[in-house]
Amino acid sequence: MTSVLKFLRWLFQKCAAALLMVVLALCAYGLWLFLRDTVDFDQHRTDLMITLSGERRQIREAMADVETRLDEFTVLMEAEQDRIRRAEKVIATLTELESTWDRLIGNPEQQQANAEQKARMEKLRQDAQTRLTELQTKFQRTVWEKEGLQIALGRLESNIKAVEEKQAQIAHYLRDAWERSRVWLAVALGLYFLGPTVGRLTLYYGLAPLVMRGRPVRLTPELAALPEVGGNHVSIDLPLAEEERLWVREKFLQASDEGLQKQTRFLLDWRIPFTCLASGLVELLEMTPAAGSKTQRATLSNQAHPHIELALLTLPEGAALVLRPSHLVAVALATGQRLRLRRRWQLFRWQAWVTLQFRYFEFAGPCRLIVSGSRGVRVEKLAPRGDGTPGARRTNQDATIGFTPNLDYKPVRAETFWSYYRGMNPLFDDLFSGHGLFLCQEITAGDGVGAARKFWAGLWNGMLKVFGL
Repeated sequence: MTSVLKFLRWLFQKCAAALLMVVLALCAYGLWLFLRDTVDFDQHRTDLMITLSGERRQIREAMADVETRLDEFTVLMEAEQDRIRRAEKVIATLTELESTWDRLIGNPEQQQANAEQKARMEKLRQDAQTRLTELQTKFQRTVWEKEGLQIALGRLESNIKAVEEKQAQIAHYLRDAWERSRVWLAVALGLYFLGPTVGRLTLYYGLAPLVMRGRPVRLTPELAALPEVGGNHVSIDLPLAEEERLWVREKFLQASDEGLQKQTRFLLDWRIPFTCLASGLVELLEMTPAAGSKTQRATLSNQAHPHIELALLTLPEGAALVLRPSHLVAVALATGQRLRLRRRWQLFRWQAWVTLQFRYFEFAGPCRLIVSGSRGVRVEKLAPRGDGTPGARRTNQDATIGFTPNLDYKPVRAETFWSYYRGMNPLFDDLFSGHGLFLCQEITAGDGVGAARKFWAGLWNGMLKVFGL
């Protein structure tokens, strides 16, 4: 019962939205027609009535002429029929007077005269019959002409009546807009109701299988070491030695020791200014223990969003991690050491064009990274199975935070069409295989992914994804 109510509510919302779209489209088109029409409405209506009245007068005059011709044809046909009757009467009389005796012995002259008279009557009857047939043909054509004029007059009377009933300009332009755009409105409504379903079916069963056949991405053949991942915490108490410095987003700093010197770092890395701006890595706090001081501590936490939890990643020498900068909270590295950040472009892979992910950011050790995730950061470690085949695991693409670059990474189609169709899962999941680890959020509902299913949020997230953010 609940499913039926949800479906009915969805159907009502779709129909209401469709009705609103039609009304707004007709109003907009009608307004455009009104603004385009430079002729005064009343004057236009008067001129149209004059034109239609003139056409009606011409049709009525034509009908009067047709009636006159029909009467003439009727009189002529009656005259020809009368000739035919008289000729047939004479022929019948002459036929009765025919006699073989008179023709041979009694009165051959009279019989000869009767025969000639009979021939003339038969010729007269034949000519009259021919003229009668011609007159009947003309009469029928004239009747058809009259019927055509009656139909035209009926249509014209309907148009005149419709023009006489047009009292409001708004109704006129709305009716005109409907007559001009109803076919396009029907097409638009068909696309509105069926387009999303057809599009998703095409993407899921047509495009996605092709993408899955592509070669996976592996950014690095092998790694000398793997990152070490700590547990998830709402807050992290991070120790900083004398020779270390910390770059942290200001909103994540909860508390710090007085012995930490602070200054503003406008960008995480000046080599990628637009990336830093897009992912929020701007106006960072740079914290360095004072010279000669012991280990100092800084406490990091997201106080505005309590569902965000943090995890500490330690990257030793030889380790690396591909990470989305939008999940990066802080970076700790040795004083004077430059952040080793590599940009890996994948412009010439058609999978990248389909999934809109062209660039990857690889952080290389030694350094420590603090990353954030909704309800925590989950670590998935992959290792060869007992039979020697590489381990493989998929995850929701919206939940992926990062992975070691020695893993094979490829997009795979969502496991069920229904979850993709309802917006519960994106079209592609991330599939990782090999020997390494990847990080993902515990849940994705609290980080704007739900809004990303909407048009504008989805467009923005797609733009960020193009640049690997």
